[in-house]
Amino acid sequence: MMSYWVLFIGIAVVSWLVQMNLQNKFKKYSKIPTGNGMTGRDVALKMLHDNGIYDVQVTHTPGQLTDHYNPTNKTVNLSEGVYESNSIMAAAVAAHECGHAVQHARMYAPLKMRSALVPVVNFASSIMTWVLLGGILMVNTFPQLLLAGIILFAMTTLFSFITLPVEINASKRALVWLSSSGITNSYNHAQAEDALRSAAYTYVVAALGSLATLVYYIMIFMGRRD
Repeated sequence: MMSYWVLFIGIAVVSWLVQMNLQNKFKKYSKIPTGNGMTGRDVALKMLHDNGIYDVQVTHTPGQLTDHYNPTNKTVNLSEGVYESNSIMAAAVAAHECGHAVQHARMYAPLKMRSALVPVVNFASSIMTWVLLGGILMVNTFPQLLLAGIILFAMTTLFSFITLPVEINASKRALVWLSSSGITNSYNHAQAEDALRSAAYTYVVAALGSLATLVYYIMIFMGRRD
């Protein structure tokens, strides 16, 4: 069990470092203009239209690093620091979110799978904590409750891992388009790539953290407590 806690703490530290690195990259590249004056909104609209997508709206959402694509209402939601900014960071983030819109339009299989899991994961997340807590307290008298909690948590872990190819593919689509469309050039394309790579690391660490926690609950269920 001690080895688990070493792993868990290690993942927590790495997660914090990755988040700090992403925030630093966001601040750094938010100060570097693309050179063509296009804002995040402009970049998003152009990428959508270049891919033949005209039924997706581009709007803004409060907060920082809150950018996302909503397949339900077909909206690319850009944070305030991206929507009106003409920085290389804004261009990279906007193109990445539009990458999800392109995935949706092309019926990209991992995105379809992730979307199908959303209601299941939302349900699991709403009761999972209480089921796991009760299961741990009654592991020796009613182990089935903990098993139910493990199954619920496994669904969220699966969701985290399915998210990885979705995010990585969206970044690849974004970077190819940014280069081919002339939004980025030989001087700043590496910066856009670095920004999106830093964002991808957060999903990798989250997935590994979820897996480590799942293993911990399984160890409790199997009676491997110190």
